[in-house]
Amino acid sequence: MPRYLAGVDGGGTGTRVRVTDVAGTPIGHGRAGASALMHGIPSAWQAVRDALADAFAQQGQPMPPWSEIALGLGLAGANNPPWAAAFVAADPGCAALCLASDALTTLLGAHGGAPGAVVAMGTGSVGLRQDAHGARRDVGGWGFPAGDEGSGAWLGLRAAAHLQQVLDGRASADALSHAVAQRCGADPDTLRTWLGQASQGHFASLAPLVLDHAPSHALARAWVEQAAREVVRLADALVPQGELPLSLCGGLAAPLMPWLPESFRRRLQPPRGDAADGALILLRQHLAHTDA
Repeated sequence: MPRYLAGVDGGGTGTRVRVTDVAGTPIGHGRAGASALMHGIPSAWQAVRDALADAFAQQGQPMPPWSEIALGLGLAGANNPPWAAAFVAADPGCAALCLASDALTTLLGAHGGAPGAVVAMGTGSVGLRQDAHGARRDVGGWGFPAGDEGSGAWLGLRAAAHLQQVLDGRASADALSHAVAQRCGADPDTLRTWLGQASQGHFASLAPLVLDHAPSHALARAWVEQAAREVVRLADALVPQGELPLSLCGGLAAPLMPWLPESFRRRLQPPRGDAADGALILLRQHLAHTDA
């Protein structure tokens, strides 16, 4: 029997964990680096451990043994079966473990486990629904760079490409290219080094620059407007008749809200909880099933 329950929300930029005791009393919350499975299984487990250690450290406690912790995890990339199997196989000895995509835990958290739909816009982008019969369907979420339209990584990729064109002389220098150069390098060699090491999360870290410049920069505005259209397209593919409650979640939810049509904003319901809450719901469902 575990002493602690931990819900983990792991993406391409960071990892968040919420810890409770078995009765549901909050213990703490922690943060760490990216745990998306595309970055490798050892890296993902290390980020989960670091986030757990942070949560317990904030309460003045050392991290307990894995055997005392039951983990519910929503990780980006967990919808890739080989990656998911490799992650589970590397279990360091948890009291219990259940793994799902971060889209599913976002959905569970947003609607408290009840039927509904979410569009999640963060480092990546995805939509997921669950109907009253428990049937689920996802759209998007194909992964960066071929998919994840409208996401933070998608916006950042365009910002980096803009800087490339400026350094080439194919575009004029401007406030956005200057801001990106301060992050990535103001000369071709430095930028090439940054690009050669850049992950999905690195590109997503440029998205706030695009959003900051969108009101006054034509290209940035066009990209953000396209990102908003991608939100609507994902939602329309999920709930074309508006038959389920719909929430917009993720780190880009609030920044993109003003760019969405008013008619679409009226369709949205505030999420009841986040993906870490959803991971705890997933874990409790798993424990109830295994105890049955």
